[in-house]
Amino acid sequence: MGRLPILLDTGIRQLFCGPESFTPDHNYLMGRAPFKENLYVACGFNSLGILSGGGAGNVMAQWINDGIQPMDIWDVDIRRVQPFHNNKSFVVDRIYESLGIAYQMHWPNRQWDSARNVKQSILHDRLAAAGACFGESAGWERPNWYALAGQKAEYEYDFGRQNWFDNNREEHVAVREAVGVFEQSSFTKLLIQGRDTCSVLNQIATAEMDVMIGKVVYTQFLNRCGGVEADLTVTRLAQDCYLLVTAAFTQTHVHAWIHENIPVDAFCLVTDVTGSYAMLSVQGPNSRALLSSISSTDFSNTHFPFGTMKNVEIGYQNAMAIRLSYTGELGWELYIPTEMALPVYDQLIASGKEHGLKHCGYHTLNTLRIEKAYREWAHDMGPLETLLEAGLGFTAAWDKAGGFIGRDALVAQRDGGLLKRRLVQFLLDDPEPILARNESILRDGERVGYTMSSGYAHTLGACAALGYVNHEDGVTPDFITEGSYTIEQANRSYSARASLIPMYDPKSIRTRS
Repeated sequence: MGRLPILLDTGIRQLFCGPESFTPDHNYLMGRAPFKENLYVACGFNSLGILSGGGAGNVMAQWINDGIQPMDIWDVDIRRVQPFHNNKSFVVDRIYESLGIAYQMHWPNRQWDSARNVKQSILHDRLAAAGACFGESAGWERPNWYALAGQKAEYEYDFGRQNWFDNNREEHVAVREAVGVFEQSSFTKLLIQGRDTCSVLNQIATAEMDVMIGKVVYTQFLNRCGGVEADLTVTRLAQDCYLLVTAAFTQTHVHAWIHENIPVDAFCLVTDVTGSYAMLSVQGPNSRALLSSISSTDFSNTHFPFGTMKNVEIGYQNAMAIRLSYTGELGWELYIPTEMALPVYDQLIASGKEHGLKHCGYHTLNTLRIEKAYREWAHDMGPLETLLEAGLGFTAAWDKAGGFIGRDALVAQRDGGLLKRRLVQFLLDDPEPILARNESILRDGERVGYTMSSGYAHTLGACAALGYVNHEDGVTPDFITEGSYTIEQANRSYSARASLIPMYDPKSIRTRS
């Protein structure tokens, strides 16, 4: 009123109440529409359109002009949504909650209460009986942790150790010392077929795709600036057939990215087979003995080396067994036709008693992977972080014929001098604090970056985190090791160790044992 005194006497002539657009997760819908040619969207502003108009308009203008988003906006990227998000009943029920909690406490790991059970694994009831506390990701009901005897499978939220901390520790230790089973049917599974599939994938993926049948390849998809658009595994099933597996929440994004980068004259078909297979991941030093007890397949290192796939028989059922690990331990992923999954699960659990088998949830998968410094897309890297900055340059087949999308930008960065930012693993010296993400990282008292993801590293004995360290003169190994680091959390600073290589099993001996 001091700036515009006339408002003191103007009064209110009309009170206008109009419609507003809301989204199920209370985030905008922005970016290039999937599977559409040159169509960009900016809508669903949840009553924040005027407030956000300038920034959103600036981002969209740059995105449309350059073809690449100018900042990390995955939380509002339209490609995060899936077809079920347009179900009217789902939208109505979820928006009541998403709008209502906007000004409530935003707890770490908070789960939605409304519009649940959109997607359930065929194993859902078995997991519930085993004590699973379910969370939701991309509509899937997924076991985040398993309740102990006499404990309710419900969250009690806190900014410190939540009520599942001890459960997580037991699951974590079981995988490190015995064997754990993770139900991961929600993972996105795309089947790519056709005579041009190999050449198409070689253009999109950083790694060499022309590998032997049965070979499993860890790779990324990049944009033309070298930023990471997808993080996935690719298994060659036949001469002209590949299976791609990636995170559940990236289903639309990855499928659309492949679709947009298939040449119009290429004979190449992408089919989403996510619901066709259940997936059980058996991880830990006893995994080989357990699987050998229920299958006649030879799971030895000689006959079943790391990074390979074999078709196996388990009882009367068939499955694809892929030797991979997102835990840092010896392990296999079993891809089972959905209609055969229940008998396989039952055999696995029955035989697992002799091998120390324990049900493990997604919180444990996260703490294990962070302890091993494994990356997760949209947390530790994304379209704005290059393959080299994320520490994944080893996946690039630099000299393959025809190159790959983003190669020129990577070569320029590789040959242009020292990297100015790099993803680093941190481990707190104090075993008590619990980190979330976005905590400030200080080197010798100067802020050099922020944490991207975190989890309690039970084997190492404290909370670990991954975060980027920035320095204009270059981030070298000496720069990392010679600094003194602290991480700020809740207005306190905690000293931490920093490393460019995994602090747990840095040579990956256990995964290849």
